[in-house]
Amino acid sequence: MTSPQTRSEHDLLGDIDVPAGAYYGAHTARALLNFPISGVPIAAHTHLVNALASVKQAAAEANRSLGLLSEERCAAIVAACERIRGGGLHEWFVVDTIAGGAGTSTNMNANEVIANAALEHLGRPKGDYAVLHPLDHVNLGQSTNDVYPTAIKIALITQLAELTEALTELRGTFAAKSEEFAGILKMGRTQLQDAVPMTLGQEFGAFATTLGEDIVRLQEATRLLHELNIGGTAIGTALNAHPGYRPKTIERLREITGIYELIGAVDLIEATADVGVFVQLSGVLKRIAVKLSKTCNDLRLLSSGPRAGLGEIHLPAVQAGSSIMPGKVNPVIPEVVNQIAYEVIGHDVTITMAAEGGQLQLNAFEPIIGRSLVESISHLTRGARVLGERCVAGITANSDRLESMVAESIGVVTALSPTIGYASATSVAAEALESGRGVVEIVRERKLLDDAVLDSLLSPEYLTGHPPTALAPQPDGADSGPVPAHPRRPEGAG
Repeated sequence: MTSPQTRSEHDLLGDIDVPAGAYYGAHTARALLNFPISGVPIAAHTHLVNALASVKQAAAEANRSLGLLSEERCAAIVAACERIRGGGLHEWFVVDTIAGGAGTSTNMNANEVIANAALEHLGRPKGDYAVLHPLDHVNLGQSTNDVYPTAIKIALITQLAELTEALTELRGTFAAKSEEFAGILKMGRTQLQDAVPMTLGQEFGAFATTLGEDIVRLQEATRLLHELNIGGTAIGTALNAHPGYRPKTIERLREITGIYELIGAVDLIEATADVGVFVQLSGVLKRIAVKLSKTCNDLRLLSSGPRAGLGEIHLPAVQAGSSIMPGKVNPVIPEVVNQIAYEVIGHDVTITMAAEGGQLQLNAFEPIIGRSLVESISHLTRGARVLGERCVAGITANSDRLESMVAESIGVVTALSPTIGYASATSVAAEALESGRGVVEIVRERKLLDDAVLDSLLSPEYLTGHPPTALAPQPDGADSGPVPAHPRRPEGAG
């Protein structure tokens, strides 16, 4: 029963009481009862709320230009939408992000909030839908099935610009560290075993390069989102939409959002049923997550210790690490990015199953697809920024440790193998491993190379892919002359 605290609204199922001051209406009130699932309302996703308002504003202006909506109603709807896009009324977008109905409750929540805000603009009470109706006017020429995916795409494009910016900044931070560490020699590793030398700068440069590749893939996926099915209404046949509605709505959407690459889909029926673009984007997000997580694994491993691990780099200490072990500091920033990555990978599985579950002319599971994508992008964006600002920017090299590990490594013998032969190099490595002596000491003792050639082959430039040319006598006693950048053992030499 209606009370001073409620107003009565009517829908297909009958009357229902709505809080008197609520900007939402009957459909939203029922959705609140039906979908108490995640506890996360669509209001939590600001980009999506703003995108919904953008679509509704563009639709209203298109309908006004076609003579289907009065100037007064259009102006009120536009005022409400601009209020929302300015940050107002978001708290009234209360439908759970996980809901049945292919996004209908979200679309209706938007229709009702906009209608009641428009009524307020006209000086009318909330719920006075004879003056301005959520469906007859706000939703004119539309269906959830074209509004909802269009809004999701616009929201994702906006979000992806922020993720691209965050990844670009992180890439720049890794690149700066690459330059800072350019002259620091270290041992590379394969399968967690000593491999051959490299520089710490090369290692961090590779982190920057892999992020650059991901940024390109993300830009490619973003471009696919610009194709919209707006104007297709229920299944892509454009039933109940004026022939001029679609081009005018897309034109206004470009101007309202600033996304001028927006275009209409060629086949509206296919575009309404298909969610392949979301699967594609999810795959790229998973790729980014996997590679970021691998990078964080490397940072954790390289900084392990501080004394009983690799200890090659120091991560900045950002908080105490233990309630029982005094002085312990954990790699908490890489750890949180790892967890974000695991979540994104899980979201990819969810999106895959939801996409596969679509039937005939509509995919009913777009709400979970949209929620998963929005959260993946949001968390990756924040994770990338935190990783760059709170971790990578403050990393320092343990130069003494790195130098000693190179000096003690057996892996440097690989650089000598082309000159002294694989068998001799294997013998030197075996003796070094068994005796604990250094490779250089054994090579000199066996007189396999003279000092000039040995120094050339073990120079940082040669070991890290920038071989020098040196002047030195050949190891077999030949006349002095240029030593090639990659000196080879003479064929048949003993």
